[in-house]
Amino acid sequence: MTAQPYELVLKRACQIGLIVLQADETIEHDMRRMLPPSVEFLVSRVPSGTHVTLDTLSAMEVELKRAAALFPEAAVLRAVGYGCTSGSAQIGSGRVAEAVRAGKSTEEVSDPVTALIRACRAMQVTRIGLLSPYIQSVSRRLCDVLEEAGIGIVAFASFEESEEGRVAQIAPSSIKEAAIRLAGSADMDAVFVSCTNLRTLDLIDTVEAETGVPMMTSNQVLCWDLLRLVGAKGQGPGALWRQGITPD
Repeated sequence: MTAQPYELVLKRACQIGLIVLQADETIEHDMRRMLPPSVEFLVSRVPSGTHVTLDTLSAMEVELKRAAALFPEAAVLRAVGYGCTSGSAQIGSGRVAEAVRAGKSTEEVSDPVTALIRACRAMQVTRIGLLSPYIQSVSRRLCDVLEEAGIGIVAFASFEESEEGRVAQIAPSSIKEAAIRLAGSADMDAVFVSCTNLRTLDLIDTVEAETGVPMMTSNQVLCWDLLRLVGAKGQGPGALWRQGITPD
């Protein structure tokens, strides 16, 4: 056998990583639709419970380092996202970032809660309506974290679902109707639909057009923030993306 000559690529493309819940069927597809071709997208998975409770969300913290360590050793990740909104609220964004960096060196770490807070500041949003798929205890923790960041929850609605596998099966029509009802229930600056596993991406422009209220979702704001952190531009729906990728 004759060894063939080859060259190494000296300049890498911009790479970002995403840690996805084992049970999540939605976020990877959404991210690939919004990311530009110039950004390489690498995924690792973290074990997650069948049912979503405060205990199962907390348990993911010890797994995050292992999940981050499974990214390719040679990859140079400019940013890593943790794809769990309620998990980020329960564990805490600072501890999420610490666990991720313990497994994989990266310049930036984001999560849907951190991304939402940054998006709200960019859009000067201080009052939101929150739609969650989850049970009250899980949703309450997210509300508390957002309110501590100065984002008031002026209206709230939930599908009261605890089984993660069913969340991805919630019909987009049900999500749209709930978001529209929520937007009309109080005076608010935006509607936020929480959870990376809900199929929301194709609903954003429609809900905004029907209500006149900006709509943000977990996957939308996380992708927006990751691209903002690496200085790249993607294409996504909603008023947030029409404002462009803004610096801190």
